[in-house]
Amino acid sequence: MDPRAVEDGHGQGVARRAVPRHSAIWSPEVIEDIQVKAELGHYRIRGFSTLRKRLPGFDDLTFIPSSLSRMPLEGYREKCVTETRLGTRFAKNPIVLSTPIAITGMSYGALSRNAKVALGTAATRLGISTTTGDGGMLPAEREASRQLVYQVLPSRYGFDPQHLRSANAVEICVGQGAKPGTGGVLLGEKVSAEIAAIRDLPPGVDQRSPVRHPDWIGPDDLIIKVEELREATDWQVPIYCKIGTTRVPYDVKLAAKAGVDVIVLDGMEAASGASPDILFDHTAIPLMAGLVEAVEALEDIGLLGEVQLIAAGGIRSGVDVAKALALGADACYIGTAALIALNCNKPLYLEDYHALGVEPGACQQCHTGRCPVGITTQDPELMQRLEVEAAAERVVNFVNAMTMELQIIARACGKADVHDLEPEDLRALTLEAALITGIPLAGTDFNLKQIFRGLARGDGR
Repeated sequence: MDPRAVEDGHGQGVARRAVPRHSAIWSPEVIEDIQVKAELGHYRIRGFSTLRKRLPGFDDLTFIPSSLSRMPLEGYREKCVTETRLGTRFAKNPIVLSTPIAITGMSYGALSRNAKVALGTAATRLGISTTTGDGGMLPAEREASRQLVYQVLPSRYGFDPQHLRSANAVEICVGQGAKPGTGGVLLGEKVSAEIAAIRDLPPGVDQRSPVRHPDWIGPDDLIIKVEELREATDWQVPIYCKIGTTRVPYDVKLAAKAGVDVIVLDGMEAASGASPDILFDHTAIPLMAGLVEAVEALEDIGLLGEVQLIAAGGIRSGVDVAKALALGADACYIGTAALIALNCNKPLYLEDYHALGVEPGACQQCHTGRCPVGITTQDPELMQRLEVEAAAERVVNFVNAMTMELQIIARACGKADVHDLEPEDLRALTLEAALITGIPLAGTDFNLKQIFRGLARGDGR
C-alpha cells in the first residue's frame, strides 16, 4: 500500500492529500517573486507602499484620557484649537493651517490633472496647504490652491523661478521615505506629450530622476542653497527640507543648521507612484521611530519648537495625527489617504481592475498609467472618471473627519489645544514601542529606553 494512503474502513487504500506546509523562507510570495524576475530579467517596479505585515508604529500606542486626576473638556461647549503655524523661525509670512494636516508632494505626471486640481481645491476649502512634486507646478493647481508649497527636487524637471516666487513655501526635497537614496520614477506610459513638454523629455520614454541635487553635494552646500532660496523669495516664505527616515539624528541637525524653518520627516510607510519593489520594504525606518529621533535631535541643539516638524508616511486618521503631535510633531502630511479619499482602490470599473490582474483594495498599479478611477493616469478617458468637484468634496469631508477625531482625543485628554498633547498622555502596548519611544509600557511607570541607555553606559541610571 502507498505510505500516503489510509484505509477507508473496508481494507481499501485511499490516497491522502498532504496538508500544505509552506516554508517561512520559501513562501508562495517569495517563489512567485523569483519566477517573475526570472521571466523579466530585471527588478520589479510597482506603486503604492510597503507590503510588510508588521511594523512598529502608532497602533502600538494608546491614549490615557482624563478621569479623576484630570478633567476632560466638553465637546460642544469648550473649544479645542487646531490652528497651526509653520515657518515661524525666519519667514515673514509663515504658513497658517486651520488644522495640523496638509497634503504632501505628489507630482503632476504621477497624478492626473484632475487629481491635482481636486487636491488643491480641497486644500483651499479646508484652509490647509498642498504641495507640488517632481515636474514643477501645474498652473491649474496654483490657481486652485490658496497655499501651495513648491518642491525643489534633484531633477529640476519643470523648475521655473517665477513659479517658485509665486509659492507660499519652498520645500527642498532631499529624500523620501518610500525610496530614500534614489530618484523618482515615471514610466513611459505616463509621459504624455504634455508631461514630456513640461519636463523637457521625449514622450513615452521612462523617466528616472537624479538622486542628488546638481548644485550642491553636501550639507555645507545646503546652507548656501537655503540662502539662495530665501533671497529669491525675499525672505517672505518658509523653507522646508524633506528627508526620509534614514540617518535621522544627523540629517535633522544638519538641516536645522542650514537654516530651514521646517523639517518634513517621511517614514518608510510612505507611498510612491512608482518604485523598485525592494525599496518599499527594505529601506528607511518606521515613522514613529524616526519622529522620536528627530525630536531628540532638535532638543540636543536647542531648536525644538523653533524648527517645526511635519510627520509624513502612512498617516491614516485623526488618531495617527494625535499620536504624532503627542510625540513632538507640529503637523502631519497625508498623501495616500488623500488619494483613497479621491477614490483610489474604490470598487468601481471592476473590469479595468481585472484587466490589470488586481482587485479593488489591493491595486498597486499606479505606475502603469491605467488607474481605473482616473487618479494616477494621463489617459484622457480614464482621467474623466475623476470629477474634480465631487473628488474635492470627498477630501474635504475626510480631512474634516480627521480633525474631529483629533479634537475628540485632545478634549478627552483635557487639552484645549491639540498641540498640547504630549508623551505623558500615552502608554505603550508593546515592549517594542516602549523601547523606541520611551513611553511607559501599559501597567508600568518607568522609561525602558532610559533604563537600557543606562545599562549601555554601565552606570545603572
